[in-house]
Parts: sequence; structure tokens; C-alpha cells
Amino acid sequence: MSKVSLAERIWRGEGVLSFTTRSLLAPLSLAYRTGISGRNSLYDVGMLRSHSPAIPAISVGNLSVGGTGKTPVSSWIAGQLRDRGAHPAIVLRGYGGDEPLVHKRLQPAVPVIVSPDRLLGIAEAAAEGADVAVMDDAFQHRRVRRIADVVLIGADHWTERRRLLPAGPWREPLSAIKRATLIVITRKAVTDDASDSIRAVIHDVVESLPVAMLDLRIESVVREDGSSQTPVSDLRDSRVLAIAAIADTRAFVRQLEDTGAAVRAALYPDHHPFNHADVERVVASLRAGERAICTLKDAVKLAPLWPRAAPPLWYVSQRVIPGAGVEFFDALFDGVLSARATHEPSTPRTR
Repeated sequence: MSKVSLAERIWRGEGVLSFTTRSLLAPLSLAYRTGISGRNSLYDVGMLRSHSPAIPAISVGNLSVGGTGKTPVSSWIAGQLRDRGAHPAIVLRGYGGDEPLVHKRLQPAVPVIVSPDRLLGIAEAAAEGADVAVMDDAFQHRRVRRIADVVLIGADHWTERRRLLPAGPWREPLSAIKRATLIVITRKAVTDDASDSIRAVIHDVVESLPVAMLDLRIESVVREDGSSQTPVSDLRDSRVLAIAAIADTRAFVRQLEDTGAAVRAALYPDHHPFNHADVERVVASLRAGERAICTLKDAVKLAPLWPRAAPPLWYVSQRVIPGAGVEFFDALFDGVLSARATHEPSTPRTR
């Protein structure tokens, strides 16, 4: 029942067709590289202007398309700032429609502002009482000046072949991390050795750049209606249908397999807009005694369509766990909190 996107087949496929398509797209990737390099240079020399928003902003982004955990990490950062006495808001463009719902589920006390114009979105957050903005997926959005750039690199999705769009999933070359304040390696189902090799590659680019680790670990499975929650250890020796429409479906499946469950998969392209026909096919495919488990990102879309008479839908509850480099997060949060007292917004020119 897996529906791998055309982009995924091109970017990660090993067959002759995928290789040939990547070769044909190589000139477009070169043109794309030239375009983003020129745009960044214009910002670097001030010909394109960045504007200070209404309140201090911190950006959480990445260098590639999806799969690094931006949504849970952005929510975690907002929660950490709130625990330290700040009044954060999460500001995002809202592509795909699922991220705002996930943020509201993960951080119900934190305002979530959806706006294609991040400056206006941050101004709206300030009007609602926020004193700091966490910008989800904004590393490439240089029009908004921020006090920190957190760049995520997904260890589960890492590859030495860093092809730029459209021949690969990379938005910018690895050298762009020179603009970052903190690099965070996120991990779901990989070993420490994989993380160490990524850290070495990063330090080859910028030796002094702080690098921290975050584990995105499944702790429990939650019935979508909230009526029940069980520890992930209960999945051992059970049968699971993994349902996912996320960037890194393979890591999700591996996480469930690591619990000791027997896992089948119903996989869809990232941000897939589930409809009634999709849900009917999934429900009809469930085998006796099999539990339907998805990600929270998918649960917010599947739940309104899930038949009441069907076996219940469950989703995994992830916990963000800091690892090596936790002291860099403490320094980051201290800097964000201090910036609230000295921040001066600017007014952008009418475009």
C-alpha cells in the first residue's frame, strides 16, 4: 500500500531510471545553486534587507527537504522558553496544513500563528502578548532578522550525496551552516557512530560551530480520541500497521520495529492529503489483531475521517531528549531571554 513520491524515487532510487533522471536534472540543480548563492550574497552585502521583527525571533530550519524533526523540535524549544518564564509564540507558513495542528497538540498553551509573511505573523504574535517568536522552517527566510538560527540535520536521513534541488532534496549546500548559531543532529533510529560521522563532517566545514544532539524517541502510543495511552514496550510481539505521510517514513517504521513489533506499512508522500477513499483502503487492509498506528502529524488529518466502527487509530507520542551538547541549548535559551529587554524592531519598506 506504499505510495512513494516521484521526488523520493528520483532522489534516493538506485535504479537506472532514477540515475538517468538525476543526471538530466543536474543542470537545473546547478542553476538553482547559482540562484540561491546570488540571493544569499545580496543579503550578505545588504542589497536585500533583513528587518528586525516586533519581538526577538529564533529560527528553526534545515538544509534539506523534510525529515529532520522541525515540528517537534520547534515545539520543544517553545516549551523550554515558556518553562524559563518567556511568552513564546510559534510562527510558521503552515505548508501542508498539518504542522499548526501538531503544534497546538504539543504545546496547547503556546499561540500558533500561521502567516506566509513572517514579519506580519510575528507582529500578530506580539499583539497577542508573545515576547519571543519561534519560527518553524525559516532558515532560508532571510527577510526576518533573528537572534539565533538553529539548523537541524537528520541523522536517519543523512547521505554523503548532497544533491541540490531538483536532483536531490538539499535546499542549500552544507557550507550554508556558516550562517547557523547552533547545529542540532536529530536522531530517531540510528547509532551513535552515525551521529559522530556527521559531527566530523560539520566540523570540517566550520570547526568552531556548536553541535548538539537531540533524540526523538517514541515513549508511548496514544489512542487518537485520548481515551487510552500505553507505553511503547507494550508493542512487543504485537502486530502493527504503520501509517505515515511524512518525509522520513523509513525511520518511523524502524522505530516501531525496534519495539519488537511485527510491522507492515502503509506509506504515503509527505503532506499527503488523506481522503475518505484512502482511509477506507487502510481500514479494509487491517488484519485481525493488528493495531493501526500513525504519527501525530498524520493523526490530526486521519482522525476526522476515521470510521467509528473501525478498530481504533493510535499515534506515537515522541519525547525530545537532549544529548551531547546540552550546554549549547542552555546558552541559546539564555541569549533569547536576554534579548527581550534590548530588542528594537524595524519597519520594512513597502514592497
